[in-house]
Amino acid sequence: QLQLVESGGELVQPGGSLRLSCAASGFTLDDYAIGWHRQVPGKEREFVAAISRNGVTNYADSAKGRFTISRDNVKNILYLQMNSLKPDDTAIYYCRAIRGPEDYRGQGTQVTVSS
Repeated sequence: QLQLVESGGELVQPGGSLRLSCAASGFTLDDYAIGWHRQVPGKEREFVAAISRNGVTNYADSAKGRFTISRDNVKNILYLQMNSLKPDDTAIYYCRAIRGPEDYRGQGTQVTVSS
């Protein structure tokens, strides 16, 4: 069964850091374009970061300079290192894997940035 499971979200103070993980099972992440999105209840889901099959990364303007997306092909895990977190980063973070018509998403992990 193909599955993506996110983890690592928690309550953190402004200026803090978190590393989110997205573990894939049933398929190989490096065969897909993969990335992170986030969503605040009542708002549309927004793109955060992505990494292509050949390792090219892309970031939303809000994430540039603060977030880093990476992939461990041995462990089959996608990461999002988030530094200098702001209250506006509070959201549910989802990972997503796409290859042609195939589109897989996890259930999300909650990140809350608050003092």
